[in-house]
Amino acid sequence: MKTDSIFYQIFLNFPKSFFDLIGEGETEVDNYQFTSQEIKQLSFRLDGLFMPTIEETAKPLYLVEVQFQPDPDLYYRLFSEFFLFLKQYKPPYSWQIVVIYPTRSVEREQSIHFRDFLSLSSIRRIYLDKLEEAANSSLGINVIKLVVESEQQAVAKAQALIELSKNQLSDETIQKSLIDLIESIIVYKFPLKTREEIEAMFNLSDLKQTRVYQEALTEGRQQEGFNLVLRQLNRRVGQISPIEIEQIQALSIEQLENLGEALLDFSSVEDLRRWLEEN
Repeated sequence: MKTDSIFYQIFLNFPKSFFDLIGEGETEVDNYQFTSQEIKQLSFRLDGLFMPTIEETAKPLYLVEVQFQPDPDLYYRLFSEFFLFLKQYKPPYSWQIVVIYPTRSVEREQSIHFRDFLSLSSIRRIYLDKLEEAANSSLGINVIKLVVESEQQAVAKAQALIELSKNQLSDETIQKSLIDLIESIIVYKFPLKTREEIEAMFNLSDLKQTRVYQEALTEGRQQEGFNLVLRQLNRRVGQISPIEIEQIQALSIEQLENLGEALLDFSSVEDLRRWLEEN
């Protein structure tokens, strides 16, 4: 799983983490939908959009970009694609762009072209290694920081976050989604370790409760993978019809994994239907 996919999963399932990250923790997250938008005739999607769900509002839309590798062309691509989006859709909102880096050293400013532009208040750059103080009070930020935690500290931090999730989140659906994400991050951070080795890092009772659906599938618990994908789809595109639920339940392990990745680009139930027809 790519780093940006992990972040988009976090923002999709636990959107408050994003607003905590940008210092807007009191924002009513229910008034936003995390989505992507196709740029017509140009064959690409603008990923990572937090769009207000109410048209007449002073709330801005947010474009989130996660960048963990140096890319000299990032700002050229990011700004050109975003302004094409504004030209094509003309959304009735102000806007903010948020770029997330692990450290400042990864950023390539191209200051000769973008120095003044990057100083605008509507463009925020966040460096995760500089979030120590803010992270102490936010469960969401701590989960985000787990992505860049050292291997030596990651497992202990993950265990602590699992316990914190159980204590702080009363909604069992949100709690389960967040715990699954925590374990997904651990699996991502140790790509060369076997399932047994990762199991050994955790208390067994915790592990049985927090197994990400890919691992649940390998243990023959395909139903858990199906349930996780279904929760994500309901959050992403709304209620799924019984016929579509039946189609998803019939998918193979590999197809469920592929759907778990593909749904990050879905903006409506029609996207799901097209995917099911093609797969």
